[in-house]
Amino acid sequence: MTEEQNLLLKEGKMLPVMEHFYTLQGEGHHTGKAAYFIRLGGCDVGCHWCDVKESWNPDLHPLMDVENIAQTAAKHSKTIVLTGGEPLMWNLDILTGKLKDLGCQIHIETSGAYPMSGHLDWITLSPKKTGLPLEAIYEKANELKVIIFNNHDFRFAEEQAAKVAPDCRLYLQSEWSKREEMYPKITDFILENPRWQASVQTHKYLNIP
Repeated sequence: MTEEQNLLLKEGKMLPVMEHFYTLQGEGHHTGKAAYFIRLGGCDVGCHWCDVKESWNPDLHPLMDVENIAQTAAKHSKTIVLTGGEPLMWNLDILTGKLKDLGCQIHIETSGAYPMSGHLDWITLSPKKTGLPLEAIYEKANELKVIIFNNHDFRFAEEQAAKVAPDCRLYLQSEWSKREEMYPKITDFILENPRWQASVQTHKYLNIP
């Protein structure tokens, strides 16, 4: 990376983009909606069950001009999902500003481990034990999505739910490889704690990105 590119990266004028594509939102509150996904490279939270570990090293992904990516995304959809990796590793002010100028609603999927940036309309907080959210993000979350890998994760989910705003939507989602074991337990838990809802990775069943 050149010195100029490094400066543009810090300013948020260029970002490492692993992939970008038009598809259906597969998880959470907006499941089934058409959206344009921008997956940014870079994450140091280090979930051992992460299904996009190839996103972790930002140096493996090309730097893209945010003006170009915003224009491309907005041509396909006015609902944009920023994901990763961990998108809040980067300054999102310029990208999201351009997307808002183009009439877009901007969603983000984040662990909350980094400070907020950007103009965001929907915040999906998916906290991880390996890198807990910053306290300031809890009250801003529109939905809390906790991945259930083992039985202890139910306790973790309740601990995290105690920190979000009262109107934050609460979702439990099985880690994909554990779905046959964990969804029966998730069902039982929600029947006993009906403020929670189940989230399923429908895009994997539909075989779409």
